[in-house]
Amino acid sequence: MVFLEVSIVNVALPAMGAALALADTGLAWVVNAYQLTFGGFQLAGGRAADVFGRRRMFQAGIALFTAGSLLCGLAPDAGTLLAGRAVQGVGAALVVPAELALLSAIFTEPAAYRRAFGVWSAMAAAGAGSGVALGGILTETAGWPWIFLINVPIGLAALAASPRLLPADRPPAARGGTGGPRFDLLGALTGTGSLLAMVFVASELPTRGWDALTGAATAVTVVLAVAFRAHQRRHPQPILPPALLRRREVGAGTVANALVGAAHVPAFVLLSLMLQEAMGYSAIAAGFAVLPIAAVNMVTARTVVPWAAGRFGTRAVLAAGMGLLALGLAGYAAFLHPGAGFLTAVLPSSVAFAVGLPAVFVGSTASAVRAAPEEQRGTASGLLNTAQRLGASLGVTGALMASAAWTASHGGTTGALADGLRIGFAVAAGLAVLGVLCALTMFTRHRADTATAPVQRRGALQR
Repeated sequence: MVFLEVSIVNVALPAMGAALALADTGLAWVVNAYQLTFGGFQLAGGRAADVFGRRRMFQAGIALFTAGSLLCGLAPDAGTLLAGRAVQGVGAALVVPAELALLSAIFTEPAAYRRAFGVWSAMAAAGAGSGVALGGILTETAGWPWIFLINVPIGLAALAASPRLLPADRPPAARGGTGGPRFDLLGALTGTGSLLAMVFVASELPTRGWDALTGAATAVTVVLAVAFRAHQRRHPQPILPPALLRRREVGAGTVANALVGAAHVPAFVLLSLMLQEAMGYSAIAAGFAVLPIAAVNMVTARTVVPWAAGRFGTRAVLAAGMGLLALGLAGYAAFLHPGAGFLTAVLPSSVAFAVGLPAVFVGSTASAVRAAPEEQRGTASGLLNTAQRLGASLGVTGALMASAAWTASHGGTTGALADGLRIGFAVAAGLAVLGVLCALTMFTRHRADTATAPVQRRGALQR
């Protein structure tokens, strides 16, 4: 649900603009308001899960996301819609770190954890991949508000089921620290503020370029980051414990997640633009053209990836997955052009890309979460997902700026647009190659049967 919202709005943007009198800048912020808060609040959300309880923060996040969806669906004007999108993003930022920490607590046996994490990664990638098609269908048949209202019954059902399906939170004193963990409010404010400013700069650069606003936001990013770093050194229970960053798997997973986001998220943006603006697909046809990625991804995540992680270890799975992403992205760069056929040009690269997606999600995150102390797994999950969202924002910015520069310098024709988008795919493919190198050089070489083994800790399920 939370990953679906990243892409489901794209095809409905014209209908929203017509209904609420939104110009292109306002429509961009329908997307950016969600990305901004989703990326900016995950670090604080992860720490909150460790301090206040994983189930409690999961429920709070679902409640916020559902309320934001209702606000968007009933929005009478543009301001209300943007506010609802921001609330959705905050809710998503609470849900994702909490659910990853819950996975590690519920599924303690390595094989079960690999399967569960594979299903989670499949849902995440399938949501992003199928959002365009589902958004088109709902917009055409029921109207654009239903791309948000459809989340309301799902969210209410998740809230109703969570007390029965999720383990209860442990007492505060059992979650680490003397008398229980403390939430570093100043660290949360400075860290979240820096992240929000950074995501804002990345979101605005492709359209605004360097101007007074993006320059000021960059300065705010640096100042708040310096303040965050100084405060973390003094606080007895910082929001981002230094010892956590010194764990090799966590540090490697952070770098890997940034590269995963920078490589795979631009692919969906570039592919949508290529199919619609260069190859002449309608919005709905483009959505259905992307559906094979979601289908192949779900099958691979439930079958091949858990087996490969158990047989070869998550390090090898990540390297192979990043290699397949690079292959698929290079295929898009080499073969997509006006007049290219779906079966001969789009589908083969999409299959390689789809097989790689669940592998990189599992490989970059599963072992890193398990390497963290049990009482810090929410924080670790928040850190990893923050890195992925920041990587996604910077990757999209870089790919779109490289594409736009080429297109503008070559006359702005359809052919120049296609060539510019192919350059964007090539940039993303290069980042995926860096991901292969990260997997091979930064991650610990595990024995296959212990690659995702749990950190042994008594009472892991008594939460």
